[in-house]
Amino acid sequence: MKIQNPHDKFFKETFSKIEVARDFMNNYLPQSIINIIDLSTLEPQKDSFINEELQEVFSDMLFRVNINKKEGYVYFLFEHKSYNSKNISFQLLKYMLEIWEAKIKKENSNELPIVIPLVIYHGSDEWSIKTSLGEMIKGYKDLPDDVKKYTPDYEYLLYDLSSYTDEEIKGAAINRIILTTFRNIKKKSYEEFLESIVISAEYLKELEDKQTGIEYFETLLRLNTLLILHLAEQNTDALTEFCDR
Repeated sequence: MKIQNPHDKFFKETFSKIEVARDFMNNYLPQSIINIIDLSTLEPQKDSFINEELQEVFSDMLFRVNINKKEGYVYFLFEHKSYNSKNISFQLLKYMLEIWEAKIKKENSNELPIVIPLVIYHGSDEWSIKTSLGEMIKGYKDLPDDVKKYTPDYEYLLYDLSSYTDEEIKGAAINRIILTTFRNIKKKSYEEFLESIVISAEYLKELEDKQTGIEYFETLLRLNTLLILHLAEQNTDALTEFCDR
């Protein structure tokens, strides 16, 4: 039986943990943002802005956090399909608008909080889409600056796991386990599958707390189930080879 949206389940299960999300931001956000964000105030929100049509493509997590001493948000968008989404800048803008609209309706406020959008991608091909809305608008870059101000533009932070080396995957053990597993989820061979498990298991040795180690080991096993599912869906021969060994 096919597990529905396994990527969504494990992404939300792991990144909803404050220590995981905080460690990711601390290691991957640009220093200019780290300088003005108070990660001690990080708080996950229950809201999701992904409609049913796109649930097979995206997962999302919203965090409230103080940015520059004012209330703000960090919005994670996780793409768990193997292709680039050409309209992701537009899609993200719609989600940001929904966040602002929900804030206005809930608090009857005329002020909008800062929303910093992050995109985590783990497809088999490197990300090839521009990371700003303006680059989607025909002729935008050639407009005079005094005309550009009438057209909305923004950039999102991109984390393309498909291009990350082992050395570039940073942070605490659980984050490296999660990111390494998601990076390798599209790999098809038995050797690559085994290598992913071995690398992740090595990270567990760094943990001093045994109970935490057990919990993370369980997470590791469950996350690597995704790799087995991928082998089953994409390459029956590879799965047979794995089972035989």
